[in-house]
Amino acid sequence: MRTLTVLALAAFAVQATMAQTEQEAAPRVPVAPLKIEMTEWTVPWPDTRPRDPDVAPNGTVWLVGQGGDYVAHFDPRSLEFARLELPPGTGPHNLIVDRDAYLWIAGNRQGYIGRMNPNTGQMTRFPMPDDAVKDPHTLVFSGRDHIWFTAQWSNFVGRLTKSTGAIELLEVPIEKSRPYGIRIDSQGRPWVALLGTNALATVDPETMTLEVIRTPREPSRLRRIAITSDDSVWYTDYSEGFLGRYRAQTGEFSEWKNPSESSGPYAIAADSQDRVWFVETWPDPNLFVGFDPATESFFSITPVPSGAGAVRHMVFDPRTNSIWFGTDTNNLAQARLP
Repeated sequence: MRTLTVLALAAFAVQATMAQTEQEAAPRVPVAPLKIEMTEWTVPWPDTRPRDPDVAPNGTVWLVGQGGDYVAHFDPRSLEFARLELPPGTGPHNLIVDRDAYLWIAGNRQGYIGRMNPNTGQMTRFPMPDDAVKDPHTLVFSGRDHIWFTAQWSNFVGRLTKSTGAIELLEVPIEKSRPYGIRIDSQGRPWVALLGTNALATVDPETMTLEVIRTPREPSRLRRIAITSDDSVWYTDYSEGFLGRYRAQTGEFSEWKNPSESSGPYAIAADSQDRVWFVETWPDPNLFVGFDPATESFFSITPVPSGAGAVRHMVFDPRTNSIWFGTDTNNLAQARLP
């Protein structure tokens, strides 16, 4: 039987409501929430929605221009950008960089995943094997020979074998479930946020069996996911402004109301200390928020300098202890963590 813990925050005071009890936890009130150092660089191709950066083995930061059909790289030493063109109409949505520095690109509007040589720009395209799957959305490495991905509007989760290019597809058995953010736990199991309903999905990588797990509140709509070292699955509830955690080992959910009354939490990432960071996109400017699971408190709140418009995806770089993200205001940003 699953138990539920729901934690709500009002004026930065956290009140815990345990399943089947009415016990109250002592309020946890952050004193002067820590602001962190954040730097932004304007991407030199206007109005192209630079997004979804990833960090290559040599420290170069790569990203896609969703509105410009390009991949670009940023050198943190020289502070220079350069770009490589993608086929017109690609609409790249996401990019990840493997250990050999090859780029894997979600060709969202043309139904393919691309593998690009970063030195030459030469790309191999792996088209979806089913015409019904038109929009590969977010990619993530399995840690083995696979890339898992979501296809939001097509309602599928997929797995690509890197060594062969073979693609396997699983349809989510809920109409318009909109599989969106995806992460992999320490066992190689993918976890997916289903934005169109109140649920997570996960897949057994051995049997390729997909399971749907409902969240406690029907109005919740999950957008992105982070996973901490204990394999807790953290999510942003975009519709109602909660940070949530699901523990698969116990089936327990916990949720914390976000600091802002009108929040719209979107991008999320966990750092090497298992602190969870996310961005509230409805406040103007957007707010970059840090949450400490050990104290169950929001300990850091930093306005995004350019306002951001929206921060849609983030990546943690352990070598620099920082989080990288793109903004709808055409910037690449680095948040240096304490």
